[in-house]
Amino acid sequence: MTTNLPTQESQNSDEALVQLATAGDSAAFGVLVGRYEDRLHRYARKFFAGEEDRQDLVQEVFIKAYVNLRSFDTTRRFSPWLYRIAHNEFVNGLKRQIKLPFALADIDVLLPQSTIEDAQSALERIETVALVHALLDRLDLRYREPLLLYYLEEMTYQEIADILRIPTATVGVRLRRGRLALQKLAS
Repeated sequence: MTTNLPTQESQNSDEALVQLATAGDSAAFGVLVGRYEDRLHRYARKFFAGEEDRQDLVQEVFIKAYVNLRSFDTTRRFSPWLYRIAHNEFVNGLKRQIKLPFALADIDVLLPQSTIEDAQSALERIETVALVHALLDRLDLRYREPLLLYYLEEMTYQEIADILRIPTATVGVRLRRGRLALQKLAS
């Protein structure tokens, strides 16, 4: 049974969409997929170099989320719950694969392009991004992941703690240690 979403479906909260989806509204879950698909692909890029692997794993994340939707507590935020599922899938995917080089971030995510950019600054930008990729690739995953979730996914300490299932204080410690490790690697 599918009910019609209000015309302002894009303004419904994630949690309200989960309630609609658990009541049988498949279009509501489709809206959630639309909201998070690009984000999860970007997050998957931090783990997997191959596009096919990323697509498969992101699809698995949405399947697991849909299957377990009734277990979601709508008094909490949806995004940390979904990212926790993604984290588990991606870590499990890594365990199944041999280590591949990580494509850690889009250039536009790390360094937004200015409207006027000459060839020299474009080259410097590419070199900087390559350096960031190389440094992050050398960073221990326990420090890399909180840095990526905090800076690229713009999550709070509490959301990161929920995803990684570590205390909030540990998130702060890992962020600080990760930043220090990056500085040390860069010098």
